[in-house]
Formats: sequence, C-alpha cells, structure tokens
Amino acid sequence: MGRFLRPSALDDALRALAAGRWTVLAGGTDHYPARVVEQPDEDVLDITRIAGLGGVVDAGDHWRIGALATWSEIAAAMPHPIFRGLQLAAREVGGAQIQNRATIAGNLCNASPAADGVPPLMTLDAQVELASAAGLRCLPLDRFIRGNRQTDRRGDELVTAIRVPKPGQDARSTFLKLGARRYLVISIVMVAGVIEIEPRGRIAAARIAVGACSAVARRLVGLEADLTGRMVDATSARLVSPAHLDGLAPIDDARGSAAYRREASLVLVRRCVAELADAAQERAA
Repeated sequence: MGRFLRPSALDDALRALAAGRWTVLAGGTDHYPARVVEQPDEDVLDITRIAGLGGVVDAGDHWRIGALATWSEIAAAMPHPIFRGLQLAAREVGGAQIQNRATIAGNLCNASPAADGVPPLMTLDAQVELASAAGLRCLPLDRFIRGNRQTDRRGDELVTAIRVPKPGQDARSTFLKLGARRYLVISIVMVAGVIEIEPRGRIAAARIAVGACSAVARRLVGLEADLTGRMVDATSARLVSPAHLDGLAPIDDARGSAAYRREASLVLVRRCVAELADAAQERAA
C-alpha cells in the first residue's frame, strides 16, 4: 500500500518531492480513470490544499494562472480579450463536472496529443513555471511538452503556474474544435489562433497552433510569418495553403484517418484566420 500525503504548504510538497518518488494529484480527472483496471502501488501527493496555486494574477508584464485553476474558473472570467480562445477551449474539456474539477496544469502534465488546453496556450506564448527545493525555472510550453504523455518535468518538480506575457498590441484570439459530436468528445482536430494588430490595421504578430494532428500540438510558423505585416481584412484566410500544414503528422485512429485530419485542419485553419480577421475589424469599427 502506497503513502498518501496532502500538504498545505508548498515547501512541504517540494521537500517530499526532493526526498522520493511521488505521483502528483490535482483534479484527478485523468488520474483515476487510468487506474480503473489496475491500481499501481504508488505514493500520491495531493496538492489541492496548497494555498497560492489557484486563480489568475496580474504580475505586471504577464498574467500568472495558478496550477490549480479549473477550467470552469478559466471559462468564467479572464482579464483580457486575448484569452477568448483559451476560454472557448475551457468549455470543451469534458462536461461541467470535469470542468469543475480538472486543472490547467493537469491538462498540460497529462500531455495528451488531444489536450484541448495546449493549442490556445501555445498561441499565448505560455510558459510553464516549475518549482523545486532548488528554486524556480520556466519553460516555453512547446519545450515543456516533449511528446505523447511526455513532459520535461523532473521528479522533484511541481508545476506551480502558467505564465502568459501581455501582448504589445491590441490582440484577438479564437479556438475551433472538430469532434465526432458537439460535446463530450475527444478532438479530431483543434486550431487556436492569436493576432496582434497595429493601430493602422496591420498584423503585428500572428500565432496559429494545430492540435490532435501530431504527438504535440504544433505552431504553423510559416503561416504566421506570411500573415505578419499584412493588412487584416476579409482576404486574410485566402492566404492559408496546404503547404502551411506540412509540419503536421496526423495519424489514422478510431476518430479519423490521417487524410481526413489533414483536410479538416486546412478548413479549420482558414476558419480560424477568418474569425480573427472579423474580430479585428469589428474592434476597429
């Protein structure tokens, strides 16, 4: 029988992680289903009582989303329009019961290729804050998630927050998801996007990410470069070509074929860019 530890202080949790191997438990919405058939003999570190790991805080040049922030909290209130894409994704993470329990850090640490939170956080240039007894370090999200169910978190570390830098210009974001039905479904394709717009209507920066079409969600850096510097208007979506998706590596599975995923990705990326352009023009009007 493994041990169970539920500390109320971060330092106590970090000392435990430094001293031995623990399975970290937050919302538990991935933890418990994975143990229905087999229950491994493991030591469990429950971090839900640790103060300071929740909420969203304005930290000056960035926002800090606590590791224990739930998807319901994220969907209900975020401090800037740039978070709209993340809020849309939050409403797609299972049903209401899951959204009330599942945490943003758990979604990232589970590192599923179909994790709804990853593409919008990538387009926000999010960084993962990791704490250990030795100190803090931050990693860009695309370096934190290394592959299918693989992250760069060391055994003595705990994810304490997600940091999102504030945009330099007016910004808009969105999120689109394709599944076999409207709700309570694992993604076939996801697309998230952010554009920052200069005062005269040019795109100062663009970030587009596609999920569920590679082991890790991927930014479309070629498309981002082609969009940057252009006037944002109704023709923006026409710029998207199949070549922009060459970095994806979709697979065949029960939810869809690789060919279907690639075609659906192209359609959703075009819709994403069109939605961002519409939002930017409505803001300017």
